[in-house]
Amino acid sequence: MAMTRNTRQYSDFNLLFSSHPVTGDVTRKNDEEAVKQSLRNLISTRHYERPFHPEIGCQIHGLLFENLNPVTIQVMKKTIFETITKFEPRVTILEVKLRERADDNEIVCDIIFRLNNSDRPITLTTLITRVR
Repeated sequence: MAMTRNTRQYSDFNLLFSSHPVTGDVTRKNDEEAVKQSLRNLISTRHYERPFHPEIGCQIHGLLFENLNPVTIQVMKKTIFETITKFEPRVTILEVKLRERADDNEIVCDIIFRLNNSDRPITLTTLITRVR
């Protein structure tokens, strides 16, 4: 029996709202890029920031000013993992890695995931900055 593969594609608007050079429509992001954009937005959104959806968001910003130690790193990883698992049904999280860039006052976040319609692991690297 041949196994069929899910060929569903994911798409979303490009949040830069740039226009397509030929059609003039808003450009779109597809598949991997659409999901990466969604993950970045989800991590950077605070609770109560989205109208009518106060439950959507990540508490990572509340942890950024804590003393960075192994316990804080684990809590941050767990927070990111749980937020993505709860609010982004298109992916399966494989691993979350965090490392501090002390001189830049930033935390580098590597999220390794796979799309639910693919077996290939994908890495999203994003910066989480401590600014007030």
